This record gives sequence, C-alpha cells and structure tokens, in this order.
Amino acid sequence: MIFNDKMTRALKVVAIFEACKGILVLFAGLALFSLIHQNIQVVAEQLVGHMHLNPARHFPRIFIEAAGSLTDGRMLLFALFGLLYSSMRFVEAYGLWFARRWAEWFALVSGSIYLPIELYELTKGISWIKIIFVLINLLIVLYMAIMLKRNGNEYL
Repeated sequence: MIFNDKMTRALKVVAIFEACKGILVLFAGLALFSLIHQNIQVVAEQLVGHMHLNPARHFPRIFIEAAGSLTDGRMLLFALFGLLYSSMRFVEAYGLWFARRWAEWFALVSGSIYLPIELYELTKGISWIKIIFVLINLLIVLYMAIMLKRNGNEYL
C-alpha cells in the first residue's frame, strides 16, 4: 500500500510537470499572438537591449535577424502550434493526475520522442541545463515504463 501511494504521488508530480510545460508554451504562444502586426525586429532589438546584451554579438544578432524574417502568418502558425502543444500537455497532465493508463502510454511515447534529440544536443556540447533536461526526461520515461509494466501485471 505504501509503495502504491508513493507511485501515485510520483505520477501526480509528473502531471504537474507536464501541466507546467503546457502553461509555459501557452504563455509563449499568447505572447507571439499579441505581437502579430507589430515590427518584430524592433521588439527583438528592444528585448536584447533590455537584457543588456550586445546586439553585435553572435547570438543576439541571430535572434534579431530571425525576428526580422518572421511574418504575421508564421507567427500565427507558431502561436497555433503552441496552443496545440499546450493542449496536449494539459490532456496528458489530466490523465496522469487521475492515473489513466492511456496517459501513461502517452507520457512514455512523447518523452521517448525527445530523448534522441536531447542526446544529440549533448553530443554538440555539454551543459548543465542539457544534462538536467535529459535526466528529467529519462526519469519520466523510465518511471512510465515501470508504471505500465506494473499495471500490466495487475490485469493478468
């Protein structure tokens, strides 16, 4: 019984994590939507200046140039993709919170999709943030696999 309570609590932690990802992407999508019909390059330059970054440096310059090439149609598309992605995270979080088997499968598959990309990014350069993301995702995938195996045995 204690093992089951800990597993349920861990499932709720994963649900909260997924909901937080959904909230973050939803806010990013809403921010993009609010910037439609504005000069994005000027907004990017102001953001770089606000963060006290040198706009002539490599990454700030790439960010400003990329922002300058964004059209309203692309921003709307990115905002809609953000809405779709956040909706998927919210559905997953709901299912995990209520310990639905389909949500465990969804979390296993969606987490597994990101692992090769995250591992590839590690080969390009190791940083603490990359290591943390890989470890969190790997823990979630392993946990979901354990939950699915354990719950699969209950049906036998």
